[in-house]
Amino acid sequence: MDDFEILPAAAQDVLDIEAELDALAKRYRDASGLGIKVLGLLGLPVSGMISSLPKDVQSGLSKGTDLALKQAVKLADGSRGLLKDQPDWVNASLTAALGAAGGLGGVTSSLAELPVTVTVLLRAIQAVAAQHGFDPSQESVRFDCLQVLAANGPFTEDTGADLSMLEQRAGLAVGGTTWISSVLVPRLAPVMGQKLAAQAVPVIGAAMGAATNFAYTSYYQDIAHVHFGLRKLAISADVPPEQLIEGMLERLGEDT
Repeated sequence: MDDFEILPAAAQDVLDIEAELDALAKRYRDASGLGIKVLGLLGLPVSGMISSLPKDVQSGLSKGTDLALKQAVKLADGSRGLLKDQPDWVNASLTAALGAAGGLGGVTSSLAELPVTVTVLLRAIQAVAAQHGFDPSQESVRFDCLQVLAANGPFTEDTGADLSMLEQRAGLAVGGTTWISSVLVPRLAPVMGQKLAAQAVPVIGAAMGAATNFAYTSYYQDIAHVHFGLRKLAISADVPPEQLIEGMLERLGEDT
């Protein structure tokens, strides 16, 4: 029989926390840069995408994103009692179909599709919160779901810069619609601009819409799993969230 050491319960708990952090760090790494890989496969550059949009669309990005977000919040919250949460792959497939439809008509149809896609993204994030045992109808969880949307998006290589920001309770301090307009929209508008620019590529707009929406949904669902996974781990292990964040950042820093 092989010799083995039985670890004290406290040591086993430490190992469990370390294993959870390793898994969450891996998920975070895998999510970042997904959109870049998608565009690379299709032979399209990431840099300069927003500048390819019409000037009036560029100048209206913040207003359009703000409107899309506020509509999404109402629709996502209101639909929870009517439509059950879907698995991650169903949400990704649904937004891919929406992106394909939006990309068929270029920028115009992509702008019309934006509020619907953001609503599905928010519902997908809420579904992840529920998977981890959190109630999306609670005010703090609703803000957490919106904070996930404040991540950099799938067109960036991120080594953890968003992680601390995601754990801040800025929304609770500032207030709902004010926080959406003043904090979330400035972060999300450029990300949505990249999506619109990709969908507006001539000839292959539908394919780009499907691919980018799939990348967006997969990305935000992964970020949501990291975010709510950290919250759940902090509660179950009775460890301060800041300590877990530090452990995650150390792991992500080792890869840079």
